[in-house]
Amino acid sequence: MTEAALQLQTAADQRAIAAIRKKNAVWRRILKDPPAALAALFLILVVAAAILAPVIAPFDPYTTNMRLRFCPPMSDRCPAYLLGADNQGRDMLTRILYGLRATLGIGAIAVTIGGGLGAAIGLIAAFYRRLDTPLMRLVDVLLSFPAILFGLAIAAVVGTGLPGLVLALCVTSIPSIARIARGAAQSVMQQEYMEAGRAVGLGDGALIWRYLAINCWPTILIYMTLQLGQAILLGAALSFLGLGAQPPTAELGSMAADGRKFLSLAPRVSTIPCAAIFLVVLAFNVLGDALRDALDPKLRQ
Repeated sequence: MTEAALQLQTAADQRAIAAIRKKNAVWRRILKDPPAALAALFLILVVAAAILAPVIAPFDPYTTNMRLRFCPPMSDRCPAYLLGADNQGRDMLTRILYGLRATLGIGAIAVTIGGGLGAAIGLIAAFYRRLDTPLMRLVDVLLSFPAILFGLAIAAVVGTGLPGLVLALCVTSIPSIARIARGAAQSVMQQEYMEAGRAVGLGDGALIWRYLAINCWPTILIYMTLQLGQAILLGAALSFLGLGAQPPTAELGSMAADGRKFLSLAPRVSTIPCAAIFLVVLAFNVLGDALRDALDPKLRQ
């Protein structure tokens, strides 16, 4: 082991530590951007409300009361129903809270699993050149199908319900994140500290984790944030089409589908869940753009 190799390894370790600490500066930059800060605050409140739904929800989301069917918000018939009642007399606010819980949970699980697999495929393809062509051709095949069509096919084969929906979203999240991770990893592979790691005898696993992955995480994180909004939208669309969550499950897509039959009578039964989906997806896209601006050195100049 030469002295030069040790110096390069030390510099690489310092660079890795700096990459971890950089997240604090990133959040400070986001807080200085009003739209991004508002989106982050909105998402924090939404996630907190979804997690605490069993505690803060005023009623049971599945208890029906046909006497309160289509009750207007805070009317004399149901003063405690802040958003009114749906077609089965259930509290809309409670259903929205539980619907956010299901929708966000489905999207987060799908992007975490699918994004993690996609990132691993991209990093391995960039690190092992002999695997690059077969892995990327497989990714190209997956990318050749539109996400909604691919999701429909998987959900139709596996069956309706939440397990099939999560599987469909996982698979559709893999190819795009794999290509992003591969592109970022190829740039990192050209850096001197990768050669320094090899020179000091580090194994492939250590090189991939300590050097490659840790320097690619900003790019992967940005795209996973954007992908989360797309996964939520796609999951809600599949549920709306009847291939995801099934009634009476409180999920925003299935709630919107359930209320479309009554648009002329009580449009809020369908429009409120749709508005919730729109706001959540918009917030994730705004936050993802802010993360891109904060983490991309070319955009900071």
